Amino acid sequence: MVATLIWVAIALIIIIAITFFSYYNRFVTLGAQIDNALAQISVQLRKRSDLIPNLLASVKGYMKHEKGIIKEVTDARKALVGAEGVEAKMKAGNKLQSALKSIFAIAEGYPDLKANTNFLHLQQELSAIEDKVAYARQFYNDGIMSYSVTISTIPGKWFAKMFGFKTREYLKIPEAAKAVPKVEF
Repeated sequence: MVATLIWVAIALIIIIAITFFSYYNRFVTLGAQIDNALAQISVQLRKRSDLIPNLLASVKGYMKHEKGIIKEVTDARKALVGAEGVEAKMKAGNKLQSALKSIFAIAEGYPDLKANTNFLHLQQELSAIEDKVAYARQFYNDGIMSYSVTISTIPGKWFAKMFGFKTREYLKIPEAAKAVPKVEF
């Protein structure tokens, strides 16, 4: 009887230890997934900013009257490269994306530029990078969701409190991007 109680106590201790280790490892794994997703966003934003000088070089010859938009793109790129922290990088990235949309809209008025293979290639590359940025943001938010669910449900909530794991923030769409575009005919 005493031997049975000892075995039950040992089994219970092992189960509790495995539970502690598994929850701790789960929080660490989810945190690493989130950090990786954030790093991927940074990589894609950097790739996009590295393409900007080439795009501007191909555009400058055609858009001599559009110096303001070229300066806007250059300033937005500088802000992105110098941005520190997630929030600043997202804000700078959105500003750069908006400036690039302006360049592509203006390019519609320059048929020779639209036909330039270098410009078209850069435009396609930037479009592909935008898709990758969107995917990386989704992957990041999916990681945040998994982490938040684990940290908010029982028994994960108890273990998170014991281990000191805190909630993390989703990447949010800026208010300007949520506005419905006005279309007039």
